[in-house]
Amino acid sequence: MGRSHALAYHASPAFEIVGLVNRSAPDLPAALRSYPLGSDYDAALAELRPDLVCVATYTDSHATCALKALQAGAHVFVEKPLAETMEEARLLAGAVEESGRKLVVGYILRHHPSWQRLIAEARALGGPYVFRLNLNQQSSGPTWETHKALMRTTSPIVDCGVHYVDVMCQITDAAPVEVRGMGLRLSPEIAESMYNYGHFQVIFADGSLGWYEAGWGPMMSDTAFFVKDVVSPAGAVSIRMPESARSDDIETHTRTATLRLHRVGQPDEDLSMADEPDHQALCDREAAFVARAIATDADLSRHLRDALASLAVCLAADRSVREGVPVRL
Repeated sequence: MGRSHALAYHASPAFEIVGLVNRSAPDLPAALRSYPLGSDYDAALAELRPDLVCVATYTDSHATCALKALQAGAHVFVEKPLAETMEEARLLAGAVEESGRKLVVGYILRHHPSWQRLIAEARALGGPYVFRLNLNQQSSGPTWETHKALMRTTSPIVDCGVHYVDVMCQITDAAPVEVRGMGLRLSPEIAESMYNYGHFQVIFADGSLGWYEAGWGPMMSDTAFFVKDVVSPAGAVSIRMPESARSDDIETHTRTATLRLHRVGQPDEDLSMADEPDHQALCDREAAFVARAIATDADLSRHLRDALASLAVCLAADRSVREGVPVRL
């Protein structure tokens, strides 16, 4: 994600990259090789004095890096999840308010026209809703190594779940009230305290029900790995993927291919999404959103509240997995 965001800022006339920071020496694409590259984040903040910092690290350092950037006077774009704990997330939200800077969280689906259409069509059907969403990844090689690194601190249902809980919350305006989660460790290559497969159910105040499932690893099935389905009393709207879709392809994580609208008593309608943006184009859209937010002094308080809300649900699901009890919100 760091590379994708850097390429987006490189291509945008609204930004001028003043430096890149990475703990190791990355294999950069040609477009990024002319920029100063360091490994000391604190030194880079002090020396470069950036107007904006893009944080695309692992989850356990999101809050720390974002807080330091705010304290240095910079606006912040931070990848999801916003933080590792709700305490960190609330601390960060307070720092944003005190600093007067902008903070944008990397909910990439918010910038995707196909997902915007899915949300609009689902809202038009009217609730209450049943949300059936998952994203399992049959990962191996370098991707499995990345997943194992992520799972040192963050479970799949938190890392990926925040996207899809955010979609649920955009469709129903009702507050989530209870979460029930289950998880299982399917590999000896990860810590005994972590699980690489999990799912949870969330109950909303209007009676809507949400289900989300995520699993990472070479053992995961490639069957029904991508389910995106919203059901209401009036019908349903679903993302339908081609048979050739693969769970280990990053483009699959945002691609929609076709939206099927099912209205009770009417013929189904398929909407082609063949011209939708790819992953890099979505990162470009996120960069453009950040530029507009800063240039227009946009009010991002709702954006931050939504990020806190989806994180709270996923962390409650993780707590439910570990404690074996439902968690009230």
